[in-house]
Amino acid sequence: MAEAKIAAEPRTEFGKGAARRIRRADKVPAVLYGHGTDPVHLSLPGHDTMLALKHGGANALLSIEVNGDSQLALPKQIQRDPIKGHLEHLDLIVVRRGEKVTVDVPIHLVGEAAPETLVVTETGSIRLEAEATHIPDAIEVSIEGAGVGTQILAKDLVMPEGSTLQVEPDILIVNVTNAPTAEELEEELAEAEAEAGIERDESDEEIAEAEAAAEESAEGGEPGDSAGGEGGGEEKSDDE
Repeated sequence: MAEAKIAAEPRTEFGKGAARRIRRADKVPAVLYGHGTDPVHLSLPGHDTMLALKHGGANALLSIEVNGDSQLALPKQIQRDPIKGHLEHLDLIVVRRGEKVTVDVPIHLVGEAAPETLVVTETGSIRLEAEATHIPDAIEVSIEGAGVGTQILAKDLVMPEGSTLQVEPDILIVNVTNAPTAEELEEELAEAEAEAGIERDESDEEIAEAEAAAEESAEGGEPGDSAGGEGGGEEKSDDE
């Protein structure tokens, strides 16, 4: 993973008001710590930092340049605005070249499974140990032609050189099953709606079927309607 150089500035003001002023200037408040060093409070350029995290993800390797010194760091915690998504604060942890770190790396599926199958990714990432300067962007998992019943476990993953698993080897990563039919999907949806208390409106097709059934019933009439109509008793003769 390539290093992203970030020109940082020391931060001397603290508190919510100071953080808001930093963000209004299109910068991001951050703190850098680790390896027994005192925490260093920084202000990072918003655009450059956003791009670095976009390309490198949560494991982006950052080269923090401040006061003429350079320090490698990894994001420890990233806080974003829940609505707008822009960066609000970063916790950065100091790393050294050649040092091993434990990180969560995304799982990336490659290829197409067999027809009429459903590929379920049981976990979106895998924990591994790697050199701080050689963290893989993702772990690729081939599902090309995978049929029903195929299961890929953690021990089946191909680790990049220098990386080792940090999870149980028998953990299920990918599971290939039969694709559900339209009827099964409809039943699952109906059950979920019923559990959630959602009343589904009748479709046009269901309404048309109900109206057709009602018309057919009306045309058939009620039993006994043809026997003389209202007051239909026996007819009396004139002699009575």
